[in-house]
Amino acid sequence: MTALLPVALALIMGSLGLGLRVADFARVITAPRGVLIGLANLLVLSPLLAFAVAELYGLEPLFAVGLVLLGASPGGTMANLLTHLARGDTALSISMTALSSVCAAVTVPVYLALAVAHFDAPVSDDVNTTGIALQVLAITVVPLALGMWVRARRPDWVARHEMHAKRLAFGAFVIVVAGAVAAEFESVTDHAAELGAAALTLNLAAMASSFAISRLARLDLAQATAVSIELGVHNSALAIAIGTLVADELTIPAAVYSAFMFLTAGLFARTMHRRNTAALPAPARA
Repeated sequence: MTALLPVALALIMGSLGLGLRVADFARVITAPRGVLIGLANLLVLSPLLAFAVAELYGLEPLFAVGLVLLGASPGGTMANLLTHLARGDTALSISMTALSSVCAAVTVPVYLALAVAHFDAPVSDDVNTTGIALQVLAITVVPLALGMWVRARRPDWVARHEMHAKRLAFGAFVIVVAGAVAAEFESVTDHAAELGAAALTLNLAAMASSFAISRLARLDLAQATAVSIELGVHNSALAIAIGTLVADELTIPAAVYSAFMFLTAGLFARTMHRRNTAALPAPARA
């Protein structure tokens, strides 16, 4: 299963790249406010909340590090779909997913090393941040860029096959999560209550606080919806893949989180669909 993780994650990131354009990265210049607020939530607020929740529940060191690793992971591709269904700012969601995925090559190893040191986790060796950064780069940024290249060179082919690629990527995601649970099934069942409570707390706290921050920063409802869903739906496959490089126990919080993140984010998307629809300007009368 460990050998298949990089392949599965590369499929997921490649499918994301098929739906991206250079303009999605350029939004940080052309429409910086929403993107920067969203990235600040993803890259700073979410990992710090993970540290706080791990302390709050007194998680064992390896589980605590795993929760931080999950909190530091970028937004997942399903966040874009849920944002679209919620009538949120889908372009903002896509930009945040793309940019946070690129930033992950730096931020994920840094937060991982900080968490290992803070919780004094019993890992065999010091975390090699440079090696992990290179591996994150190889299994996220490279397939992401390859997917974008294919879209630019073969737009007609992408138009016909993008949906199939996304279904394949979702299937790979399910296999990754199921494999992580199966590999550590005894640990999952022994610690299901505390891990479930901690993961749910992180999920709800991240979504609620990022929505509040977005509104206080005067983002509109559609933008706040995108930011909040991005904070709720992480790329847990990346957290699982990186966790296996350090200790298998680090994968468990991400697997547990994945079990319900679509439910909570889906309920939020349903609620915001009504609010965002109501906030749309009324059609002009003839």
